[in-house]
Amino acid sequence: MEVIRGLHNLREKRRGTVATIGNFDGVHLGHRAVLDQCRDQAAQLGLPVSVVVFEPQPREYFAGDQAPPRLTRLRDKVSLLGECGIDRVLVLPFNERLRCLTAMEFIDQVLVEGLGVRHLVVGDDFRFGCDRSGDFHLLSVAGAHHGFAVEHTRTFCMDDERVSSTRVRTTLACGNFTAAARLMGRPYAYRGRVVRDQQRGRTIGVPTANLLLSRGALVLRGVYAVMVQIEGEAEFYPAVANVGWRPTVGSSRPVLEAHLLDYDGDLYDRHLRVVPCIKLRNEMSFDSFESLKTQIQDDIRQTREYFEQHAQGGFQHDEAQSLFPLASAPCAREAVTHDSSAGHPADHDDG
Repeated sequence: MEVIRGLHNLREKRRGTVATIGNFDGVHLGHRAVLDQCRDQAAQLGLPVSVVVFEPQPREYFAGDQAPPRLTRLRDKVSLLGECGIDRVLVLPFNERLRCLTAMEFIDQVLVEGLGVRHLVVGDDFRFGCDRSGDFHLLSVAGAHHGFAVEHTRTFCMDDERVSSTRVRTTLACGNFTAAARLMGRPYAYRGRVVRDQQRGRTIGVPTANLLLSRGALVLRGVYAVMVQIEGEAEFYPAVANVGWRPTVGSSRPVLEAHLLDYDGDLYDRHLRVVPCIKLRNEMSFDSFESLKTQIQDDIRQTREYFEQHAQGGFQHDEAQSLFPLASAPCAREAVTHDSSAGHPADHDDG
């Protein structure tokens, strides 16, 4: 799969494609249905499939810290799109220049001159251009003039409700990892490289592997029992992880710090995949390091008990989500009250 950053990197040989435009945050089953639509049309026309995404996402540009938390970083999103069989991802920087493009300028510069779109798949509520003046009708008219067809996305529902990024966020915030996996078609996971940090965990016998998270609102926040996979290995290791700002020791940005149970090895600079399975509690501030140490030992105990109760033949593979012991609710009902992802409305193109 090819990743193109900015219109200026498009070349004549890349013109002619079936395309779709959106956030694709989380690349959930609703997104995958749209991508299937594009691939079916591309197969008929003998063309590649291109996905146009924006960085930052438009809602982040306009709302800043009030924007909904991301489900996936750009790097992970691109990787997931590649796994879906997409040929090309065009990443457009969402800046003042792009924001000021009129709807017709967007069509001319991005769709016609840039991509050479032959078939476009977008939601019938899709809005674009300065002040969101462009809509599905304008695209259809322009397509008839420039020679490309416009098709609306087919709504993908599960349990009689539309699958959207907002629905996934809400489900995760409630601690229902089982339902989130059904909506996404895979367990929700963090990915990242282990970085060096304060190393305070080593002083109390609980060394942690730390992954830096994107700044801003967090989809999850608190302490979780997780499964950790080290890049290049098939095995998943049970672990306890804190996701957030570590109020007791302080942090300049959000961090995921995971203590792998019964693991002895150097993880610095290794890439990890971390799958949250159940929320144990909210993130808390402690009066002393000794109090924190006591709570961490209790978190480890709960984590061991959870995985001992749910382990069935080990955790060697992840082809089926059923092999992960995903919970449908937190350990304690009050554990969901401080998640920063709750209460955000859906974007118009959130699906």
